[in-house]
Amino acid sequence: MFSGFMVNTWIVATIVAVVAGVVGFFVVLRGSAFPAHAIPKGAFAGAAGASLLGINTLIGLGVFSLLAALGIGRLGRRGRSDVVTALTLVLMLALGAAFLSRTSQYEPEIYSLLFGEILGVSTTELVPVAVLGVLCIAAVAVLYRPLMLSSVVPEIAEAKGIRDYRMQMIFLVVVAAATTVTVPVVGALLMFSLMIGPPAAARALTSRPPLAMLLSVVIALVTVWAAIAISYRSNWPVGFFVGTFGALSYALGRAAAALRRKGGKGGKGAGQQSPAIAAATS
Repeated sequence: MFSGFMVNTWIVATIVAVVAGVVGFFVVLRGSAFPAHAIPKGAFAGAAGASLLGINTLIGLGVFSLLAALGIGRLGRRGRSDVVTALTLVLMLALGAAFLSRTSQYEPEIYSLLFGEILGVSTTELVPVAVLGVLCIAAVAVLYRPLMLSSVVPEIAEAKGIRDYRMQMIFLVVVAAATTVTVPVVGALLMFSLMIGPPAAARALTSRPPLAMLLSVVIALVTVWAAIAISYRSNWPVGFFVGTFGALSYALGRAAAALRRKGGKGGKGAGQQSPAIAAATS
């Protein structure tokens, strides 16, 4: 399990989990789950197009996920953002289907692009994935305070000169980069579960942003590591376990939060400031 080609699997899975946990925290905090679901479909179409042209699929992933992010951010500013996101999702799925129908590797490409191929990660993919992963984490670190302000208290952010539209565009670009990292490993569909399940579970367990982000990463790591280990032993698809454990983590997080509230430990006193707001404005 820890030798040969599996070494690449563990390394890339760890990178993916950290990126998904960090970026996913802000996806949940900003209520951007729908764009985070649609952008990977742009990546799926780009990878399919790159495969058709015979070039590195990471190039197609990066270009199309970026185009999807910019399109959603730009067009959503002047119209219904949910409608724009939905239309982008449909368009990218249509393009992906069209691209894949023109290649002789139709069935393998569908499976790997939609559900990932974490057990088949090559050494040549390690460096690009690692570089993009570091860039994503660095971007979130640099943007942490303005992202928190615009996510939690947008009025204060505007007063401080942080424009919500500009922040949304930048954040969607970060999501596009995270998509490029994660889609080759967990797939366009399962990236969404990894980027939403663990962060949502962490948010249910604590309202303190630094702790929630740390918990998000830990839960994402446990999810991916457990999925790989069980898949290796059982010969079941990794994607099944990633999706199942991601949903289970959220359910357990909500259950723990409900028990805490029932025990009278989760309430806030009158006038007590939310930890998230305190972190954003301090």
